[in-house]
Amino acid sequence: MAVNRTPVLKRCRSLGLDPVYFGYDKKSNRKLKRANRKVSEYGLQLREKQKAKFIYGVLEKPFRNYYEKADRMKGQTGENLMRILESRLDNIVFRMGFARTRKEARQVVDHKFVTVNGKVVNIPSYLVKAGDVIEIKENKKSIQRMKDILEVSSGRLVPAWMDVDLEALKGTIKELPSRDMIDVPVEEMLIVELYSK
Repeated sequence: MAVNRTPVLKRCRSLGLDPVYFGYDKKSNRKLKRANRKVSEYGLQLREKQKAKFIYGVLEKPFRNYYEKADRMKGQTGENLMRILESRLDNIVFRMGFARTRKEARQVVDHKFVTVNGKVVNIPSYLVKAGDVIEIKENKKSIQRMKDILEVSSGRLVPAWMDVDLEALKGTIKELPSRDMIDVPVEEMLIVELYSK
């Protein structure tokens, strides 16, 4: 399985992102050497695509597939793409506070900690639908790792489009989010322009 192993803070610095979007509270004090260099239109479009891929932990081929799926759906392609990325199971687990970082959320799903509507799902890219119930398996709720995670993530704001019960380690998707509910700093229209060339 292909994994992006780039150091998070280094990548955040190069893309101009805040590490908070990944669940990290560290900051890098280094400055970019090429900070005041002029960027072409293509460079801006590419940077937005790289931001989206890096935030959600998606590699190039699946990202392209998501774009093509979003393009076939009704409505605006950019908004559809963000909605698809946001409804990935690993992202949902992170948003609900069942993992400290998106990478850890992916691992939690991989290790069969998570059930969707009562069935174990260990595919991080599984797309969740409105009305789905996401829960940590009964025998995993009391392990020390989950207690440590809840200690760290209990203060995190849960998006309005999901209901979460941190005591029971259970959450429900009320609806799929619209673009204004997604707080990710990505200009999705630039990604659409890049792919539509």
